Amino acid sequence: MKRFGDLEYACARVGARMGERPDEAAWRAIAGIRGFAAFLEAARTPPFRRWTGGIAADGDPHGVEAVLLGHWRTLVDEVCVWMPEKWHAAISWVGALGDLPVAQYLARGGVPLPWMRDDPVYRELSRSGGPPTSGTLVPLAATWTSPEGFFRAWTEEWSLRVPDLADAEPGAISDYTRLLTAGRAAPLDAPAGDGMPARRALSSRLIALYRRAMLDPAAVFIFLALSALDIERLRGELVRRAIFPGLGSL
Repeated sequence: MKRFGDLEYACARVGARMGERPDEAAWRAIAGIRGFAAFLEAARTPPFRRWTGGIAADGDPHGVEAVLLGHWRTLVDEVCVWMPEKWHAAISWVGALGDLPVAQYLARGGVPLPWMRDDPVYRELSRSGGPPTSGTLVPLAATWTSPEGFFRAWTEEWSLRVPDLADAEPGAISDYTRLLTAGRAAPLDAPAGDGMPARRALSSRLIALYRRAMLDPAAVFIFLALSALDIERLRGELVRRAIFPGLGSL
């Protein structure tokens, strides 16, 4: 049996998951469903069901946020298991991209929502109202008073966590970082209806890069970025229907 913590194994798992991603035809097939419950039911089938498990049919937008964020964190943890240990710090920090929107909201003085107070990552921030002193988001503490700089802080921390690239193609990792930075494309960072053309263009560029780096560590990070974009898009569709019943896709 193939052992965990192996680059070849990780790339094989990523390849299989890439094949499960929804294409535009799958998105179009559910886009016209207006009601939240009906849309959710349609999205409980492949290729969306990996993300919709645990979402209640009552259309609570905060519940949607919490469940999808939990699925994202579970995926990041799973990918860590696939990869050699020296890549775990960098992979875990990719997971923090999903926390940037909430961190920005709280740093700007936003009132913590109930689900944020219950979240293990946001609990301290919700109580203190100040920068993180422990946990995964500590690298953001230095820029807490300038939350618009969180993505830059994330990028700087990412560069410190990427290990020696002796077993990788340096160009692929650099291209991945450049793609995210150029578009300020922090996954999960905006409603899916805002800037969707730019996100689709980013997705296309990431897929093209993946085809060049299928057996490289960069493939794992590209897969995570694409997964985050998929979750972001699904989040936008679900939250919009939860807030505006019957509105449907924009």
